[in-house]
Amino acid sequence: MVEEKFIELSSLVCEPSRARMLWNLLDGKAYTASELAVAADISPTSASNHLAKLLDANLLKAESQGRHRYFSFATPEVAYAVESLANLASHQLPGKAKQTETPTGVRYCRTCYDHLAGYVGVKIAEELTSRKLITSSEDSYTVTAKGWKWLADFDIAKDEITSQRRPVARQCLDWSERRPHIAGQIGALLLAKMLEKNWFKRVQFSRELIITARGQKGIFDLLGIELESK
Repeated sequence: MVEEKFIELSSLVCEPSRARMLWNLLDGKAYTASELAVAADISPTSASNHLAKLLDANLLKAESQGRHRYFSFATPEVAYAVESLANLASHQLPGKAKQTETPTGVRYCRTCYDHLAGYVGVKIAEELTSRKLITSSEDSYTVTAKGWKWLADFDIAKDEITSQRRPVARQCLDWSERRPHIAGQIGALLLAKMLEKNWFKRVQFSRELIITARGQKGIFDLLGIELESK
């Protein structure tokens, strides 16, 4: 039964047009069928057929606002699965030299569903670990007592973590850096607070984030990390 379900979900996710639509949804926003049709370079009718299959499989959900229906991931776990598939595509080819320069674009800073990813996201995760604000174990992170105090100073209170199903903090392997960034409720709250403080600005029709001058200063003051605006 599980094997059959796995085969069914794999065939749904890996069909090229549906894969393009799912990849586009990794910026954490909800899109209309017309917008996803443009992203996948297919007709609106074809997009509607593909979306119906993804809805039936509970990979996506749809919410109506006025005359429009907006599609997004049904659960964070679906987003993590799509992002994890990107790790397979990012493996170095045999004999290819490893990139040593600081990456640019989406590899430098981007959203991964509702949390921060790319070089910047990984640097923040590593600094939080280095300062013993979080500890890592297998695929999860644990917030220390020192970490909860640090989060409170950043306007993230422990009682904000209300969801029982979603992990408080988990490791999400970054497809471009091959090292983990922070997902889960803490990852989502950190990004939300940073966006509220105007530390990042979004790039239209992209998952890329641009670090503002305020963000460079804020992250340096907060964690001592020197970042460039790429």
